[in-house]
Amino acid sequence: MATELEELLGFLSSPSPPIKKAAVNIVRDYTGSEDGLRSLGKYINLAVPSLSRLLEKKEVSEPAAETLVNLSQIPDLAGKMVEMGIIKIVMDILYKKDCDITHLLVMILVNLTQLDAGIESLLQHGDEKMHGLYIMKLVRSFCASSSENKGDPFEHVASILVNISQKEAGRKLLLDPKRGLMKQIIRQFDSPSLVRKKGVSGTIRNCCFEAENQLQNLLLISEFLWPALLLPVAGNKIYSEQDTSKMPLELGSALSIERETVTDPEIRAQVLDAIYLIVLQEAGRRAFWSVNGPRILQIGYEDEENPKVMEAYERVGSLLIQEDGTSEASTQVS
Repeated sequence: MATELEELLGFLSSPSPPIKKAAVNIVRDYTGSEDGLRSLGKYINLAVPSLSRLLEKKEVSEPAAETLVNLSQIPDLAGKMVEMGIIKIVMDILYKKDCDITHLLVMILVNLTQLDAGIESLLQHGDEKMHGLYIMKLVRSFCASSSENKGDPFEHVASILVNISQKEAGRKLLLDPKRGLMKQIIRQFDSPSLVRKKGVSGTIRNCCFEAENQLQNLLLISEFLWPALLLPVAGNKIYSEQDTSKMPLELGSALSIERETVTDPEIRAQVLDAIYLIVLQEAGRRAFWSVNGPRILQIGYEDEENPKVMEAYERVGSLLIQEDGTSEASTQVS
């Protein structure tokens, strides 16, 4: 005999729109509590297909998507959702004309890519012809002008990029120069959105774990990479012409005028971690010196007040001392 919850889930497929709407709202409310999530989780194999079918029905798509967002926060349930092919369903609907639940669909992907299986599914691992297509679509949408879409519905793609770049396969895809994805992503660091900024800095940091094998690909985009890494930790002083004359134009111009500082210490720590991973490599250190990086860190360190960020400065400084112990910039940073 069907339980009360099984009967409720059955109503999600009702031909009557009012009954269907009432049922999906009740199911969504179930997921508002831990007990409700656990109860609904017992019927995940029944719930997910029924809810997925409602994502394209405008009158019930929002509560159906909200329910799937809540379910996907639970790792065990998220794993089952991935097995059931929910990522393909979400991506297909996300790029259909007049999709008005974009933000919620992106949040489902954020939750699912916290699992290895979710990352593999989004990367389309094992499908040589399609590999990386979903990511390319998401990056293109992420980098499109947010002003065109009220509420910036693709903002949280930033978190998806951080998630996938925690895995080697994701980092390799993002750093592939033929795809040019990192160049597009880095440009989003100028966004006023803190979510975007944090996502970009976290993605760069993760990708720099490939510096030993992918340094050349990182340095191919140095015109965009160094400003993204160095401006957040350059302090708030206006730099002298003597200092900026030893920098590439894109850095020197920005540092020779008043500018907004990056107030979030997590971002400053992340870019310093990325710099550290780059300068661990000899060619990375040479590139860093060539843009007057040590001088920038010296000045930035003088303005820094956060203890954890100061430690990150010092970690980079210790490597630069090993490279050139006589450098004033190096000794000042340490």
